Amino acid sequence: MTAHTGKPTLAVVGATGAVGRVMLQILSQHADIWGEIRLIASPRSAGRKLAVRGEEVEVVALSEEALSGVDVAMFDVPDEIARQWAPVAAARGAVVVDNSGAFRMDPDVPLVVPEVNPHAARSRPRGIVSNPNCTTLSMIVALGALHAEFGLRELVVSSYQAVSGAGRAGVDTLRQQLSLVAGTELGTSPGDVRRAVGDSTGPFSEPVALNVVPWAGSLREDGWSSEEMKVRDESRKILGLPDLRVAVTCVRVPVVTVHSLTVHARFEGEVTVGRAREILDTAPGVVLFDNPGAGEFPTPADVVGTDPTWVGRVRRALDDPTALELFVCGDNLRKGAALNSAQIAELVAAELGAL
Repeated sequence: MTAHTGKPTLAVVGATGAVGRVMLQILSQHADIWGEIRLIASPRSAGRKLAVRGEEVEVVALSEEALSGVDVAMFDVPDEIARQWAPVAAARGAVVVDNSGAFRMDPDVPLVVPEVNPHAARSRPRGIVSNPNCTTLSMIVALGALHAEFGLRELVVSSYQAVSGAGRAGVDTLRQQLSLVAGTELGTSPGDVRRAVGDSTGPFSEPVALNVVPWAGSLREDGWSSEEMKVRDESRKILGLPDLRVAVTCVRVPVVTVHSLTVHARFEGEVTVGRAREILDTAPGVVLFDNPGAGEFPTPADVVGTDPTWVGRVRRALDDPTALELFVCGDNLRKGAALNSAQIAELVAAELGAL
């Protein structure tokens, strides 16, 4: 613990990235439970100053020394950096909250969503707690609440994923492509958008402006993408349902921030929309916004920059009384990344304070 305050020391590793910047906003908005907040990034970012809690803090380079005396270290770095440095931070006494994919499926690393399985954060044999993928996080708070009442049996999901899920390069690519197609008649002939965009597809295999791309992630076995496998594997682990049947199709759409998903969820027995709405309306971290007759349902344009999971279009399946249909939106940089990490870190801080 920080000696002069009695509060734990927090390190934000990857503080200069897109998620890191959102994390600093969240730390400035939440209750101030931290002593020193140390900002850590790559050597090329060392020396920069960033604002957190109303103060300018200098960024230091990632090193063993920078991790010394840290109680909780939040990592938002590429998988390979996390694999190398998270165990170093844990060995030096920090509890690591990792936002990469490096440890999510490690049986000795809990995968935690505080509204769904907060107890899991206490059992961390490797000193590491993992933050789920942003696509999983965009729906799992709502599904966790419904599962607790009805018992989830099967999921069929289609995602509509924002370009910021591919990092700053994804956002820059969309904005560049929009400038190329704006004010034109493009999108009316085969290949016209592709010709206008040329090689400027950035991290995407196809143009994303005036288009949707049915792919996110890297290729896995039998034609599945890594992003689709993450949704399946992570949902199973978070909900404690190792045999849950899950089918996922991930689609990239021309939205800057906020992932949206259509969800077909089958449960153990018959469900009613009325009870489902009651559950969602009172579930922590969920906003039920659902009145199609008045044109009210979640969209990325309204959800961006907010913390909750927004749920609308709640219907019972036409041909299956045990299934619900939902449309879900969540800010992939807030609850999908920085906010969930901050909530896990706050759980750990409360636990450390109780010891």
